[in-house]
Amino acid sequence: MRRVINLQGHRGARGLFPENTLAGFVAALAVGVDSFELDVAVTADGVPVVSHDAALNPDLARGPEGAWLTDRGPLIRTLTLAELAVFDVGRLRPGSAYAAQFPDQVPHDGALVPTLAEVLLIDPEVRFNIEMKTYPDHPDWTVDPRTMAELVIAAVETAAVADRVCVESFDWRGPRHIRRLRPNLKLAWLTSPQTIAAASLWWDGPTPDDHGGSVPRAVAAEGGPTWAPHHAMLTAGQIDEAHSLGLAVLPWTVNDPGEMRRLLRAGTDGLITDRPDLARAVLAQEGYPLPPVRRHT
Repeated sequence: MRRVINLQGHRGARGLFPENTLAGFVAALAVGVDSFELDVAVTADGVPVVSHDAALNPDLARGPEGAWLTDRGPLIRTLTLAELAVFDVGRLRPGSAYAAQFPDQVPHDGALVPTLAEVLLIDPEVRFNIEMKTYPDHPDWTVDPRTMAELVIAAVETAAVADRVCVESFDWRGPRHIRRLRPNLKLAWLTSPQTIAAASLWWDGPTPDDHGGSVPRAVAAEGGPTWAPHHAMLTAGQIDEAHSLGLAVLPWTVNDPGEMRRLLRAGTDGLITDRPDLARAVLAQEGYPLPPVRRHT
């Protein structure tokens, strides 16, 4: 029997539905995913919310009168939850470059930025891969990594979903803090070409050179269990090395069916994708079991 592939819907299923929204997550369940990869920011009143951007994105956000933001909006950390709730994020700005990336996205007007607590209760079986969005190069954009980690832990424990959660970040300070506080929580260590090039900043000290130039060895030194690299430069040799170190490999964000097929044949353990519908077709063609379809009324 073929191994089970962890199919993760990126921001729900951004290529099909409004990203990081309750409506988008519910719709993605009906497509069929194992997990949701989602992003966390924190409001001025200390509420973890699900948003990729530290500031409101003018290609996503409309104000209470329905007008698109004309520029980068306020930082989420400067808005209370009530102030954030006046913004509609259920549609891509027509004519924007961002909208052109996702021409198949179906809008859902009235969708708001949800709280992490709301999303964690959306389904009793789906898993969650929670990315903590902190920026060592822009520390003023968000709360500090320790505070965010503690707020994520509290939300996970209140929802009683620790057994269905993995927490990840490009800023490795956050996962390290979670490991100290809750060593039972699964962790993934995100990397990109940019963060590897500035590893001493993003990893808060270590660099690949400390591990013979090997990123998988750097992840293993943190305790793993998952390495989440950008897909484009990921090779079969790196996947084999990661596996030899006891790591799972979960590349992001894989939207091209040919690239999905390449990575599956190279041995990846999962796929993070904006297009789980395309990924399911590839999984079926390659003979892998598919995640269940869950329809919520």
